[in-house]
Amino acid sequence: MDRSSRMERQRRGFRWKAPAIILGFELLESIAFSGVALNLVVYLAAVLHGSIAFNAAHVDTWNGTTFIVPVIGAFLADSYWGKYRTILASLFFYLAGLVLLTVSAAVPSLRPAACSAPPGAGACSPATGSQFSVFFAALYLTSIGTGGVKSALLPFGAEQYEESNTDQEKKKQSFFSWFFGAINLGIFVAGTLVSWVEQNVSWALGFGIATLCLFLAAAAFLAGTPCYTMRRLPAGDTPIKSILRVLVAAFRNRNRTIDHLYEGGGSKQQEEEVLAHTEGLRCLDKAAAIAPAPAVVNGLGKGSPSRWELCRVSEVERVKVLARIVPIWLTCVLYAASLGQMTTTFIQQGMAMDTRVFGGSFKVPVASLVSIEVVFMLLWVLLHDVLVMPLARRFRPAVGLTQLQRMGVGRVLVVLSMATAALVERRRLRGERRSMNIAWQLPQFIILAGSDVFSGIAQLEFFYGEAPASMRSICSAFSFLALSLGFYVNSLVVTLVAKITKRHDGSGGWLAPNLDDGHLDYYFWLWAIISAANLALYLLLAARYKSKTPSPPPQPNSPSHP
Repeated sequence: MDRSSRMERQRRGFRWKAPAIILGFELLESIAFSGVALNLVVYLAAVLHGSIAFNAAHVDTWNGTTFIVPVIGAFLADSYWGKYRTILASLFFYLAGLVLLTVSAAVPSLRPAACSAPPGAGACSPATGSQFSVFFAALYLTSIGTGGVKSALLPFGAEQYEESNTDQEKKKQSFFSWFFGAINLGIFVAGTLVSWVEQNVSWALGFGIATLCLFLAAAAFLAGTPCYTMRRLPAGDTPIKSILRVLVAAFRNRNRTIDHLYEGGGSKQQEEEVLAHTEGLRCLDKAAAIAPAPAVVNGLGKGSPSRWELCRVSEVERVKVLARIVPIWLTCVLYAASLGQMTTTFIQQGMAMDTRVFGGSFKVPVASLVSIEVVFMLLWVLLHDVLVMPLARRFRPAVGLTQLQRMGVGRVLVVLSMATAALVERRRLRGERRSMNIAWQLPQFIILAGSDVFSGIAQLEFFYGEAPASMRSICSAFSFLALSLGFYVNSLVVTLVAKITKRHDGSGGWLAPNLDDGHLDYYFWLWAIISAANLALYLLLAARYKSKTPSPPPQPNSPSHP
């Protein structure tokens, strides 16, 4: 057996190992991140003795930073470092942040003295400036570390599968499902085991478990290096510069007639992703419109226009892809705002119900339903991957349900979940009130879990698959940005509804402090209407969406600059 045959056999053996390592990495990273994020406001109040306003402001700021940094990490991954090196660089900051966080919780001089007064009562001395500085330095190092991992790990994992291979494409689709499942399983473990250790045993031990999880993830990732398929960065400009060149060229050529489009050619262009020309957005086609011969000769005096004046069709098509993705992405923002009810108004609704199990003395913690939601999501992932998609492939062998169709199913289910929550609240207000058992909430949580699975997995695939090859990390980070903006939209709607529906005397309203005096059911119906309107907009956009079309690489005799 020659050397090339041995290497090919070894590469095939590695093929299943690389995705497995990346899925394990994501599970451990999700435990580490959620072990900090889920209890952050509790630590600030119980250990550092911050005020309610101080804690809320800093948690919101940190969450906002954490969701923005992946966009920066994605830009570095796509433009300069590549996904593998971006992940390694991020792990350095990530581990440094978690180690410093553990040290700040373990060393007595880095935290204020323990206080038995209730958190938020103002009777405990807050942490000193230096103690807060160490803590926030650790926190923001962790935030920086999440940037490269969250933006680059998913597309790096997807790149381990061969493209233009039907069997590999099916496995890649399953990879997205299990990646989504790994995220949520990590949240569940952190929200139950790690959170319990932090609040009942030791904060330092809890943070130490998070640090250990990330250390194991980093060690496994490094050990798996020989297994990975490393794809080179596309030749040419950075993605941002390429976009700017198309926009500038389209503006400069705005009065030019589109008779012929410049397809490009040469070895450098053949290394890049080649896309076929699509109709629509013809204003961008101006960037590739070839000028009449006299205009070219008199333009630069060298018989060849500048790259800021004439772009290839593939470059223009990449910008078109982004222009078509953005409207779909905007519906993801409103969809994320709908999902936000799970951790806000659904919890408040449960607090106004009987939390006893089967009429016994044991009471279910209301917030634990969010953890149970993760279990439902994992079951939906199994249903999605083992039953729904294989069944759909019997009718459509190539793709089964498309990404856009599955995102549509998710948006239908979120409408049903909001309507179910409204009906449950209406029943509660009409008679049972505090005696209504919290088990009545299970249907709305189960439906919402299914919605999150169908849309969440499909969105991961969609932003990766539709993105230009040179911008896959950036487009994959769109999901995090949509989630972040969705929380802001949710906050805005809550504020407006509370203000508009409040009575003249300043009491009551839909969101009254005592839910028995309010109309939370009206609020859920409002979100059902918002979600239905978002669904209608999405269906309109999805029906008109044109997917990118790969084209064979240009032949050596393809026309070059005129």
